[in-house]
Amino acid sequence: MARARLPAGLPLVPQAVLAVAAGLAQAASLAWPVGGEPLWWLQLLSMAVLAWLVRPAPDQSIAWRRGAVTGALFATAWLAGTFWWLFISMHTYGGLATPLAVAAVLGLAAFLGSYYAAGLGIFCRLSLSSRALSAIFFGAIWLLAELARGTLWTGFPWGAGGYAHVDGPLAPLARHVGVYGVGAVAAVVAMYVVQLRSADLVRWRTWALALVAAGALAAAASGRHCAVNLCHTPAHPQSKPLTLELLQGNIPQDEKFQQGSGVPVALKWYADRLQEAQADLVVAPETAIPLLPQQLIPGYLEGIQKRYAQGPQAALVGIPLGDETVGYTNSVLGMGAGVAPPGAPYRYDKHHLVPFGEFIPPFFKWFTAMMDIPLGDFNRGAVGQPSFAWAGQRIAPNICYEDLFGEELGARFIDPAQAPTVFVNFSNIGWFGNTVAIDQHLQISRMRALEFERPMVRATNTGATAIIDHRGVVTHALERHTRGVLHGGVRGRGLDAAEGWAITPYAWWVSRWGLWPLWILGGVAVVFAAVARRRRTVDGA
Repeated sequence: MARARLPAGLPLVPQAVLAVAAGLAQAASLAWPVGGEPLWWLQLLSMAVLAWLVRPAPDQSIAWRRGAVTGALFATAWLAGTFWWLFISMHTYGGLATPLAVAAVLGLAAFLGSYYAAGLGIFCRLSLSSRALSAIFFGAIWLLAELARGTLWTGFPWGAGGYAHVDGPLAPLARHVGVYGVGAVAAVVAMYVVQLRSADLVRWRTWALALVAAGALAAAASGRHCAVNLCHTPAHPQSKPLTLELLQGNIPQDEKFQQGSGVPVALKWYADRLQEAQADLVVAPETAIPLLPQQLIPGYLEGIQKRYAQGPQAALVGIPLGDETVGYTNSVLGMGAGVAPPGAPYRYDKHHLVPFGEFIPPFFKWFTAMMDIPLGDFNRGAVGQPSFAWAGQRIAPNICYEDLFGEELGARFIDPAQAPTVFVNFSNIGWFGNTVAIDQHLQISRMRALEFERPMVRATNTGATAIIDHRGVVTHALERHTRGVLHGGVRGRGLDAAEGWAITPYAWWVSRWGLWPLWILGGVAVVFAAVARRRRTVDGA
């Protein structure tokens, strides 16, 4: 019977079922499939189940197998349940056979899940006897696994656990430690709680720790509007709101790049809206103009530029740029009176490219050759490109899933006096249909607003086209998968010296050191656990 069980755990089948169920629950917590809202309590519950399955066991010599297997099952279920919609892009729009598309999604989930499998195997192998230290070690292992998934092989941190907490009690921590730190704290809480016994509930130390934790969260919440270099909340003047018109063309993805259908519809609809717009800033989404400038009819782009060459309005428009000689870029053009020399409008080039969609990884041409997707071999833009200066604002574009990488957006905060006052995301996730991917991407943008305390404006082809304020609250939104214009306004943050050039602690440290402080913290915890394990082994001998 011993061989039918995972060491020091439940029988194999119940343990596997619980791990998979908890992983799927974590996927659902990021954006509930029915309403799209994040459920912080469900994320904590799923982490608590995982923590219970890998909690410290008496026989530590073989417990690492339990952690590795459980971690692999949990993470594979969670990640496949999070980005299952990749199947739609590969099968529905790419024409990849169903078995291959399913295998690709599951293979990617399993590959990325291997970081968590390795991490939880290490956790069980080096598990500490102290409950508090064990909980901290669990959080550090989780942090390292999340960092590895978010940075290695270009990184794909979509669906990190911290995104479920944009509305929860841990949300105030985002301005200090970012989404990875929030996820690590949730892991610490989950492991500590599942290790409590009934006797602990009557001990003063347990309640004292709970009060300290509550006090820390309250302090984080009260400091959300403080500048990093000030000990008080600055008096923010009420700047004039920037009026916006966000264009959502809702061009069907299977027609978007077709010359006989989607292309002429997009060119006419966006040109008409850009000509008619009355707001301070008009934003058209990623590849709103789906052709290179040299492929457009003569005068098309020049007509739009002439419209914004004078007057009090400006426009930001998604368009591919380049040619065979210099290469191609997924870009945004900024147009407005005086924003750049004549003939040289503001330009932002996407930096973090999508594997298979915007560049082909080495040795994978055979895979992309099986799909009928207009793939690009794009050049990368630089990290920390200048903002678009307009109406007293410093507007920082990011394209598609670039808002997933807070450390790269944070590079623009190295000089607080030139830091963005507003972020603008340009997206087209029509590749994934009318699915929970839209809601997940919205929560990602909301987390960036919390981390940097800057508004995030989103203009998309199919949704979610929305305005998010500096508190991470959606103030305006357009119904998804409809064609229309979202009218609204936004107030920038960190506008002048009177505000103390206010930036968050997260923006300050991530702009200087990237994610290295988190890597170091996680690494120190692993080294401490290894030393403690060795000492315990020596003392036992």
